[in-house]
Amino acid sequence: MQLGPRPATLGLLLLCAAAAGAGEAEELHYQQGEHRADYDREALLGGQEEVDEYVKLSPEEQHKRLKSIIKKIDLDSDGFLTESELSSWIQMSFKHYAMQEAKQQFIEYDKNSDGSVSWDEYNIQMYDRVIDFVENTALDDAEEESFRQLHLKDKKRFEKANQDSGPGLNLEEFIAFEHPEEVDYMTEFVIQEALEEHDKDGDGFVSLEEFLGDYRRDPTASEDPEWILVEKDRFMNDYDRDADGRLDPQELLSWVVPNNQGIAQEEARHLIDEMDLNSDRKLSEEEILENQDLFLTSEATDYGRQLHDEYFYHDEL
Repeated sequence: MQLGPRPATLGLLLLCAAAAGAGEAEELHYQQGEHRADYDREALLGGQEEVDEYVKLSPEEQHKRLKSIIKKIDLDSDGFLTESELSSWIQMSFKHYAMQEAKQQFIEYDKNSDGSVSWDEYNIQMYDRVIDFVENTALDDAEEESFRQLHLKDKKRFEKANQDSGPGLNLEEFIAFEHPEEVDYMTEFVIQEALEEHDKDGDGFVSLEEFLGDYRRDPTASEDPEWILVEKDRFMNDYDRDADGRLDPQELLSWVVPNNQGIAQEEARHLIDEMDLNSDRKLSEEEILENQDLFLTSEATDYGRQLHDEYFYHDEL
């Protein structure tokens, strides 16, 4: 099957974008080790339309909505925001906007507006045509074979998400397809897919060598390159929790699934470090309002976006 120029699958696009952009974004976000609140607003509040909408809110209305959000973050209603409460709120925000995006995608993918997305509709949205590969027939061209493998993985994930075996995915199933990490019944599939890709000796675990993939040290080099040292450190200190030199299925899950919890915890710590005026490791409403600009350029308010989303500032969440 001759495909010609074609886009990568959604998963590959996400991985490539993350790999290419993360380092550059981090350098802009923390120039010379200093956190740039203005970068948060510029890069993450949104485009000019969102910035204009933010500016339109009067200081009084900003103040009112922010106080409502603070009240919702304070789960035990003791008048203070702890690191745990901030982290939980940020994780909830991540999930909310991921679900909102998936709902919008569902409308775009559902070409005939019948309330479900078929495999053909998914292909048409992604590739402008229906693509079908023979599962057990490899292609001679290496690039085309790589694309075939990725496309077959997408199809397997699509079929796994389709719980009722209907002709297409309903909204809940589509969310499971787009965000399998957020749906319990997809967890085992995510683990097995990762094992199929990385567990080369079939022992049910991923060793350090398997984690590093095809890397082999240059025999003329005296030591590993910097990126390999970083990856080894991640393997040993972030993923291999029981320090047995290999990743079991649950440890593997922490590697292959985006770790929003870690990001949320880091941002919660950052906010407390910057805004905690009396060093009690929690934030009062007064401390937050004193540092309102910082709070509104953080993930705690999704960089001000929550002030325009009734889901967050309305009296009932």
